[in-house]
Amino acid sequence: MAFVRAIALAYARRGMSPLGALAQAQIAPDALHEADARITAWQMERISDAAMQELDDEALGWFGRRLPWGSYGMLARASISAPNLRVALARWCRHHGLLADDITLHLASDGGTAELAITEARDLGALREFCLVSVLRNAHGLACWLVDSRIPLLGADFAFPAPPHADAYAVLFRGPATFGAARTAIRFDARYLGLPLRRDEPALRQMLQHALPLTVLQYRRDRLLVQRVRQLLGAPAAGHPAHALAQHSAESLAAQLHVSPRTLHRQLKEEGATLQALKDEVRRARAVELLQRSDRPIKQVAEAAGFLNEKSFIRAFRGWTGHSPAEFRRAVRLP
Repeated sequence: MAFVRAIALAYARRGMSPLGALAQAQIAPDALHEADARITAWQMERISDAAMQELDDEALGWFGRRLPWGSYGMLARASISAPNLRVALARWCRHHGLLADDITLHLASDGGTAELAITEARDLGALREFCLVSVLRNAHGLACWLVDSRIPLLGADFAFPAPPHADAYAVLFRGPATFGAARTAIRFDARYLGLPLRRDEPALRQMLQHALPLTVLQYRRDRLLVQRVRQLLGAPAAGHPAHALAQHSAESLAAQLHVSPRTLHRQLKEEGATLQALKDEVRRARAVELLQRSDRPIKQVAEAAGFLNEKSFIRAFRGWTGHSPAEFRRAVRLP
């Protein structure tokens, strides 16, 4: 409800009444004064849409000047022809500054992590939280749509103290949230920046007719999910590197990816993969590497590949290659 109160404040600053927008969103005016009140995603979408049109301001009062209806659509059009997400987001950041100089958006990547950050050029006042949250959700939602992929967040940082409704941030930004940070930013795997755009002008026109769900709702499909699961499966487990694969259940992987186990299995299926097949792929690659490049006993290779005993490893390896581990090692080491 704090965000609805921010919209009501934008109306008040313009000398206008928010009652019509509240009615369209089926929000009782008295609820504005209930500290613990909550709204649905549909209600947030409806009141935002009504307010943007009535105020003719897609920024809903955040900035020193209005952003007339269609401003963010213009930014999207400037990005749609980019070859990949990195270029598209860089354009979005640069062109956003042409519309409003109250904030500056920055895109950077380092060490495999990408960051989209906001620098505040002036005091945003009572609408500060609503502004910063909305700008990041807008950019994140558009980025997901452009590459037709959920872009999971590694973290979200906010340059303001934790608000009373801080628990809502787990819905707005799936991933660890930090308050009182040096600046406001979201972080994600930089590999998403290399994904090509999957949208064209007709798709953009259709999306702009109903764009707010991109800001309000989380995107579902993750086009890098298979790669991310492989990476997690291949990472050593703390204290027991040899048992990493054995410890990686669907539940533990889903928790690291900030999805439910059911969602994990469903999205892997959509990408033509299964968790068991990915585990076998990682196990096989690790076993082959150790058999080729080390003299470890077969029992140790089996353990390092995530098998509980040598017998099950030999059976699985024969199924993968048609040879036992010992036969494979002899074959690959022949001069």
